[in-house]
Amino acid sequence: MDIELKNPYNLANYRQGKMSILDIKAVDEKGVWYDIEMQIAEQSFYDKRALYYWAKVYSDQIESGYEFNLLKKTIGINILDFGYLDEEEYHNVYKIYNVKSKKSFSNLFELHFIELPKFKKDFSEIKTTLDRWAAFLTKAYEFDKDTVPKELAQSEEIKKAAERLDIMSLNKEEREIYENDLKAMMVRNAEINAAEEKGREEGIKEGIKEGIKEGIKEGIKEGIKEGIKEGIIKTAKNLLNMGIDEYMVSKATGLSVEEINELCGDRKEIKKDDETMC
Repeated sequence: MDIELKNPYNLANYRQGKMSILDIKAVDEKGVWYDIEMQIAEQSFYDKRALYYWAKVYSDQIESGYEFNLLKKTIGINILDFGYLDEEEYHNVYKIYNVKSKKSFSNLFELHFIELPKFKKDFSEIKTTLDRWAAFLTKAYEFDKDTVPKELAQSEEIKKAAERLDIMSLNKEEREIYENDLKAMMVRNAEINAAEEKGREEGIKEGIKEGIKEGIKEGIKEGIKEGIKEGIIKTAKNLLNMGIDEYMVSKATGLSVEEINELCGDRKEIKKDDETMC
């Protein structure tokens, strides 16, 4: 099968920090498109990223208009150097199907996840082409083009990959650059994770402080409001007990006549010194 790479990798791009080896787009002789993403550092929300990468390659097949008939099957292959899925197998495939009948809706969508840390097979256990590639990617740093194990070398594609993969033919100086860059990236990711964690902690602390502050403010405001309200009600009651007309009391206190009538609406009249007390 012939494959045409749409963004081939080269050492110059890697050394400039572009890391294009982690993003390979290709199309085969049948017109099937492939998006191969290789992620070294752990990524949050990778499910969303994987769908986005797939959708980008799928939709970019037509530049404009609605020529949907031009859209070809697109396969997303995500090779991860960390565990992400809640599955035991190192290779998992996702397609679109009817949840009741299990019938396929379309064969245009296919998403593969290959989680290298879950690949635990010895060379003697390798049986499939995928096993060979997983072993090759997991152990690539241990080989050079002349020392690829026979269990892997029986695949012509892997032999070809070993010959062409730049990392395998780096000289001592280039290998040191690669390893130093890899270490630097790991340190940088660790620092970012630590900073994010610290940020979350600080955010929680600040949130609690602000919450307490706002709570005190609101409490004071509500207390003042309630105090004023109680004072007005007390004044209104005193004026009523003095025999002042409710309309005059309304003017003096700002309460409506209805509110003033409600102040003593449920009471029983109590006689004290021949006066009706509210």
